[in-house]
Amino acid sequence: MTTIFVGYVVCMADRSNIGALLPFVKKEFVISNFTMGAISSFFFLGYAVSQIPAGLLIGKKGTRTIVSIAILAFSVVTFLMGFTTAAIALLALRLLLGLAEGPVPVGMTSTVNAWFPAKEKGTATGLYIASTQFAPIIVPSIAIAIAMAAGWRAVFLWFALPGVLMAVVWYLVVRNRPEQSKHVNAAELAHITDTASTGRTIEFRSMGWLDRLIRLKDVRTMDSNGQVLRSWNVWGDTLAYFFMNNVNYGLLTWVPLYLVQARGFTLAKTGFIAAAPAVGGLLGALLGGVISDRVFNGRRKPTMLLTALFAAVMLVAVINAPQNTTLIVISLMLTGFFLNIGWPMFTAYPMDVTNVKTYPFAISLINSGGNLGGFFAPMIVGALLDATASNYAVAFGYFVVVLVLALVVILTLVEARPKTVQPVLAD
Repeated sequence: MTTIFVGYVVCMADRSNIGALLPFVKKEFVISNFTMGAISSFFFLGYAVSQIPAGLLIGKKGTRTIVSIAILAFSVVTFLMGFTTAAIALLALRLLLGLAEGPVPVGMTSTVNAWFPAKEKGTATGLYIASTQFAPIIVPSIAIAIAMAAGWRAVFLWFALPGVLMAVVWYLVVRNRPEQSKHVNAAELAHITDTASTGRTIEFRSMGWLDRLIRLKDVRTMDSNGQVLRSWNVWGDTLAYFFMNNVNYGLLTWVPLYLVQARGFTLAKTGFIAAAPAVGGLLGALLGGVISDRVFNGRRKPTMLLTALFAAVMLVAVINAPQNTTLIVISLMLTGFFLNIGWPMFTAYPMDVTNVKTYPFAISLINSGGNLGGFFAPMIVGALLDATASNYAVAFGYFVVVLVLALVVILTLVEARPKTVQPVLAD
């Protein structure tokens, strides 16, 4: 799990540094808000395009070699960004960065699915998702400090180095399946594979009205890619994830500029405050997986619903917060917390309706469609800002709307009942 966490921190650092650097890029290239949004967005176009081929390939070949090559490839692209002399070149390299990084999340979540028993997958996925929030905590301050000392291009040169090392570490440490590792003994293998193909073996209790709300039902495990393609549960999860990614990556792109343009903070101070959503997000992701496994007894939808509802409420609070640094930091932190408390479950949800062979394809569909939200959102927000003279209340209001849409879609999904145990009635 440590290798997965650190590996994805490196991925997120290379992906998210652009948000902190946009004020520097805008000043040098004199570009519109829409163009700045496009520079951020085109990563997600490449990211989405490469997900499905990666899922099919990983389903056949495993994760070890493919993920190692992908980490090395996006590190090289990051290094090349340090030599750009025009906005169009930066945009093109962001597209290439997304293409290179696409196989990484499919490989890492597939590794979680293969290496953890069903009753621990929510918690493990929460740790994985927490890595996506840890990077934005440290990246803005580091990136801005490097940019102010050596220029914004130097950020890419320095950020490329950890990826090269991580590619080697992944290849040496990770194996496609637990049974392929010499460090896994028979007892550990029995624990890990207890329900790999038969479902969740947890002590399951009825939760009354909540089970009716989340549409708890017996669901047949999908054992072919054709069944995955015909499943509304997969496509609905994809659509909800699309809406969620609109908000997550829209905020990641625009919060630094929001703090400068709408709140009047200096660039040096922005690096600290821009990390507030990620600080809350880290706590939310860590708690969300544990809550799903232990409080909601392995159910995935409850925290997904909490995320959509309360993140929308907190964004309204961000829009209306007075000009007070403490209140702004707290509202941004709580937005990140609620946005991420259910975030791991969009990845864990398909683990309960697929098996280890069909999960890579299912999660590649979900990541591909979902991350198109990251492609559209920065440009949509940029266009809204250009059209409204940088009115961030309108731009962030767009996030509230898509969160409400996500809530509606999540309600339509079926929660899979554990297959290997009989329900235990609540007291």
